Amino acid sequence: MYKYAIARQLATKRVITNRGDEVGRLSDLLVDENSGNIEALIVEVDAESKVIKRMNMQDRVIQIPYAAVTAVSDVFIVDEREITSFEEK
Repeated sequence: MYKYAIARQLATKRVITNRGDEVGRLSDLLVDENSGNIEALIVEVDAESKVIKRMNMQDRVIQIPYAAVTAVSDVFIVDEREITSFEEK
């Protein structure tokens, strides 16, 4: 059974890793136009995030593949190994 959420309910949800470290807040979703499937989370990083500091990222926005999402409730929980930089165009 699929559960559907209104996009407005997802806006600004916190994103944390499976280890409990804060990453940031959801900014947007990357959606495949043809299938309607979510491909990635666009996350505004928390400047004080231990994960971001440990990875020495300077980007304010990162892209996390949706496949990395392990749970969604009050927060998005993502597999830390899947975090990659988002190239702004």
